[in-house]
Amino acid sequence: MLEIAPYKAARGEACPIRYQLASNESAIGASAAAMEAYRSAAGEISLYPDGGAHALREAIGEAHGIDPARLVCGNGSDELLTLIANAYLRPSDEVLFSAHAFLVYRMSAMANGAIPVAAPEPELRVDVNAMLARVTPKTRLVFIANPNNPTGSWISGKELGRLHAGLPAHVLLVIDSAYAEYMREGEYESGAALVSQFDNVAMTRTFSKAYGLAGLRVGWACGPPAVLDVLNRIRGPFNVSLAAQRAGIAALQDRDHLERAVAHTVHWREWLTEELRALGVTVGDSAGNFLLLQFVDEAEAGAADTFLLEQNIALRPVGAYGLPHCLRLTVGTEEANRAVVSALAVFKKNPP
Repeated sequence: MLEIAPYKAARGEACPIRYQLASNESAIGASAAAMEAYRSAAGEISLYPDGGAHALREAIGEAHGIDPARLVCGNGSDELLTLIANAYLRPSDEVLFSAHAFLVYRMSAMANGAIPVAAPEPELRVDVNAMLARVTPKTRLVFIANPNNPTGSWISGKELGRLHAGLPAHVLLVIDSAYAEYMREGEYESGAALVSQFDNVAMTRTFSKAYGLAGLRVGWACGPPAVLDVLNRIRGPFNVSLAAQRAGIAALQDRDHLERAVAHTVHWREWLTEELRALGVTVGDSAGNFLLLQFVDEAEAGAADTFLLEQNIALRPVGAYGLPHCLRLTVGTEEANRAVVSALAVFKKNPP
């Protein structure tokens, strides 16, 4: 296990950062309804939560048009991704994902003695042909984040279907749709349609991003009965707290807040993209609540990171994702967004 590099959270835990733009958190936070639901649970914290999260699953099912029986909730989607790996992987199995995918995929594979296999991402976008070319008889799981973190790129529902169609029946395709709420493109598919049609597809979602509940750790998975049966057998019996379940239900019901959060993100994501490109920073199109900033090389990215920290602005270095020349910028409040553009303007005028 010592070969697994520990996951490093964003900066700011040890010392205060005025503009924390490293963690892909919601710029406008949780809804007032979710916060009130959290507070109202205080009188019941001596009690165990509903181990099956029945009310939360009902609310998720109603919001997304999914049978609650096809859902399982977790302590963030990270827990569910890890549980899937724990359940399905044996030593020497192979786990396939794209080159710049979420680090948990590699970590969970290695923790189970499986072999991580990374497919190239030309132009920082999942290449279905490259993924399928690396499928072998040992492949057991395929993880795909759509949209992907940290690149912000995505593939269409047609391409997602083509990826699944090219997999052997014994391979489980796991679609991580953590940023699905930010997608408005008609060609996008979260994975729910594939889950409803096939027995070897699962999808995970989270309340940490658009719903602003990152501190409560609430996620959910949709999958075929056999997969859900396995997850329910191995998950903790009370893995989602009472307060988290109540806040999740309230967040789902506050559609206006969700729409405001998404609208804010889309508006300022476009503004940041335009402003940063005008400064000479390479910024890819993003479908998440973040942007990937590409610098000339690792040295310039490091210098920019240091300069921004001196201005009390924290971005996320993504060298661990194979992108040492990049920084990931979360879309923040208007004040934070303007501050990071102003700071990078100064940096670009006085390069290292």
